[in-house]
Amino acid sequence: MPRSVNHVASRARRKKILKLTRGYFGCRRNVWTVAKNTWEKGLTYAYRDRKDKKRNFRALWIQRINAAARTENLSYSKLMGLIHKSGIEINRKVLADLALNNPAAFKAVVDKVKNA
Repeated sequence: MPRSVNHVASRARRKKILKLTRGYFGCRRNVWTVAKNTWEKGLTYAYRDRKDKKRNFRALWIQRINAAARTENLSYSKLMGLIHKSGIEINRKVLADLALNNPAAFKAVVDKVKNA
């Protein structure tokens, strides 16, 4: 009896990966082993960079808050210390947005913190 190989399933499996690597350069798009390795490596980069994205945004918010705080004659660390001491619950994302888009509101927060 001849050996039965499920070519339909194995071809579909390969085709699925090759479809995902469609925009890659050279052999990375159409040679099965290279495409599979490249695609798997891309998944690890994607996982890593989802974590890095959070880190980069936090750094950006801190820079924006620091720049706005310097116009009020405070450093970033002094401002954040005063905010925590006064008990104001505001995160860096919102504070950076206020500093960039609504300087009057940021100044109000700084004045409240200085007087508390």
